[in-house]
Amino acid sequence: MSATPSTQRVAVVTGASRGVGRGIAIALGRHGYTVYLTGRTEIQGQAPLPGTIYETAAAVSAAGGHGVAVRVDHADDGQTESLFRRVAEEQGRLDILVNNVAAIHDDLIKPGGFWEKSLGLSDILDVGLRSQYVASYYAAPLMVKQRRGLIVFTSAPGSVCYVHGPAYGAQKAGVDKFAADMAVDLRDYNVASLALWLGLVLTERTRGVMDREPDKYQGMAASAESPEFSGHVIAALYDDPQLMDQSGQTLIAAEAALHYGLKDEGGRQPPSHRALFGGPRIPHPAIVR
Repeated sequence: MSATPSTQRVAVVTGASRGVGRGIAIALGRHGYTVYLTGRTEIQGQAPLPGTIYETAAAVSAAGGHGVAVRVDHADDGQTESLFRRVAEEQGRLDILVNNVAAIHDDLIKPGGFWEKSLGLSDILDVGLRSQYVASYYAAPLMVKQRRGLIVFTSAPGSVCYVHGPAYGAQKAGVDKFAADMAVDLRDYNVASLALWLGLVLTERTRGVMDREPDKYQGMAASAESPEFSGHVIAALYDDPQLMDQSGQTLIAAEAALHYGLKDEGGRQPPSHRALFGGPRIPHPAIVR
């Protein structure tokens, strides 16, 4: 039985026990969203990094929204389907899906060729690429029905240049292409799809790396993005009356923030790294159905 559609905006943020997903969920909470946030960590200590889905949900609620923690293993399609069925039953709507979950192996930043590292690095092509397709598959009907919505894929310049090796790069290139092609299918329903390149984000993982090698990363924290930064950009995108004009594109979060007049914590303006890494792929104007 479907619920009466909620008057409060509703978002799903995947992979939100910690890191970027946690930050985006909290930022959307500050904008008054009900946020269904997913992850596998329910008890502190279950994962090597701090953070649980329940702690994130509490932080979303404390920020002014309503956080709903849902344990989901995104390697299991059935669990993902159940998540969106629950959103439909409890809220009757879905405004934003943030596809963020990804399997990040500890070998990611180790030196050496891809054959010298764990084969587990390829897990990002399952939980991180395929899993984001599956989440979009189940989210799209809710948005199509209401004739409005936004699907966002968190991405990075590794989609167009070498960063962290081929598996990581393929995942980023894949979600950028998902955004471009899903936008074609969704356009007639006023549902937008886009990818958002993040900069260096001060997540728990990033801070740990910096703390281990302070000389190597000296000064980088000052220009890095907070985990909440991209969440405010996503909220601004959804509120933009011209959102559909940007559907299908890959945007750089720092550039979008400038466009919308947004700053990060402490009044900082994180820089775009376009000059260093290059710009996103521009979808070809030809559309073949």
